[in-house]
Amino acid sequence: MALALILAGGYGKRLRPLTDDRPKPLVEVAGKPIILHQIEWLKRHGITDFVVLAGYRKERLIETLGSGSRFGVSISYVVEDEPLGTGGAVRNARLLYRGRSDFLVVNGDIITNVDPTALLKALERPGVIGALALVQLRSPYGIVEVSNDDFVKSFREKPIIGEYWINAGIYAFKPEVEEYLPEKGDLETVTFPALAKEGKLVAVKYDLNKYYWKSVDTYKDLEEASNDIERFNAR
Repeated sequence: MALALILAGGYGKRLRPLTDDRPKPLVEVAGKPIILHQIEWLKRHGITDFVVLAGYRKERLIETLGSGSRFGVSISYVVEDEPLGTGGAVRNARLLYRGRSDFLVVNGDIITNVDPTALLKALERPGVIGALALVQLRSPYGIVEVSNDDFVKSFREKPIIGEYWINAGIYAFKPEVEEYLPEKGDLETVTFPALAKEGKLVAVKYDLNKYYWKSVDTYKDLEEASNDIERFNAR
């Protein structure tokens, strides 16, 4: 089964003071750290081998997660001594996936229930080295439709805008991606443009009418994600 790398080295500056003493993936959503939500989500899809790419407050991650045995998974750690960016962090872990099967990379600040195995399946296409998950853009504001004489015809609160797709922060790679990874820099600005230019990157679209996805970047995101999860659990 595939290995999953979780990017957990960020400072989470917009969530301070919650992140003064912990990395963003340890911020709690509905009473549980984001990264634990992620481990449980991936475990439900048969993924039990994890590498946490740590940096800021790494000791807190190790203290909280340990070997992963009490969560029924195996967790290793790769630590960056200085900020390397998302691409540099994945490259820093290359000895753990070099020569292995395909692997997943997950941003450490998302809550979701999408099926990650579809990304791994996409790597079976000839010549493909990377696959990235896309979700529809959800408007952060209410959308108002107005008639020619300025009467409000409709009001949709934070609707899904189906014609626009955004990066969901979940990726699948073949080990050959190593040659596209910078020593310092981001997947989004270095690796993905290079793969796309060579026709080696595919997208997997996830419909938000079927799946849940939330990036936790601000206090408002944190509150919304917690309310969403509590509502789901109450069903």
